[in-house]
Order: sequence, then C-alpha cells, then structure tokens
Amino acid sequence: MNADALLPAPLADVIADFEFVDRGLRAEMLIEYADRFREVAPAIASRPFPESRRAPRCESEAYAFAVDRADGTIDWHFAVENPQGLSAKAWAVILAETLNGQPLERVASVPQDALHRIFGRDLSMGKGQGLLGMLDVVQHDARVRLDARRKQALGLDGSPRGR
Repeated sequence: MNADALLPAPLADVIADFEFVDRGLRAEMLIEYADRFREVAPAIASRPFPESRRAPRCESEAYAFAVDRADGTIDWHFAVENPQGLSAKAWAVILAETLNGQPLERVASVPQDALHRIFGRDLSMGKGQGLLGMLDVVQHDARVRLDARRKQALGLDGSPRGR
C-alpha cells in the first residue's frame, strides 16, 4: 500500500497543493496559512502554558492542546509564543485543519516527511526539528488515547469489562 494512502485525506490534499510549487509560491502559501493562525482560546488553555504541552525543540515556543470530541477523535489548538514564528503558526494551522477530527490511527502514523513535502527540502534543520516537535506532541496525544482504548477493550484499565 502507498504511504500516502495512509495519510488523513485533508493532509494529503495540502501536501498535493504544495507538491510542485516553486520556493516563492510556497512561501506565499505558508504565509497565508500563518495569517489564519488563531491563538488557543483561554477556555482551553491560558498562560503560563504547562511545559508538558510545549513542542520539544521548537524555538518559537509552540504549545499544543488536545480537546477530545464525543466521537473519540481530537481537536488540537495551538499557542505560538514567538510573534515572528510564521512557520510554527503556519504548521499549527495545517495540523489543526488537516488532523482535527481524523481517526487517531491515521494521526499517529503521519510520516515526518509530510513536513518537508509541505515546507520544502530547504527547511533549516533547527526549524524543521521544532516543527517536527509540534507533530510529536500531536501524535503523542493520539497514541495516549489509542493505548487507553486498547487497555479498556482488554479490560486492563480497571473497568469491570472483561471480568
């Protein structure tokens, strides 16, 4: 099976939009995403944000917050403390728009190369590591919930099921 077949459809669509654009158009498209960034609502998280929600290696001090949906999926909300963190803001918008409400198995299996397919191969190592840190937090949230579901299905969570 093609690796792209495992991508959540909205993310695959964004990757396809970026696939064959030149560097200049790519930058314009990413700025448009960054312009759509909206800070996490105070009802979800407020400053000072917990370090446990901070994206590792991210110089823009990005934070990701998971809100569970009734259908078992997640909505992610982001804070980016660096006002100049356009790449982090663009990536936050892309992650939220393409992964919110998607099956957790698909979110957990998003390959790291999705970042480079969107941002291009000339993404600096430092910036790339920070943006991957944002993906790490999102995927960690998905895996934690998947593990909890597996334990519940097996009756290993202390619930009466399976006894």
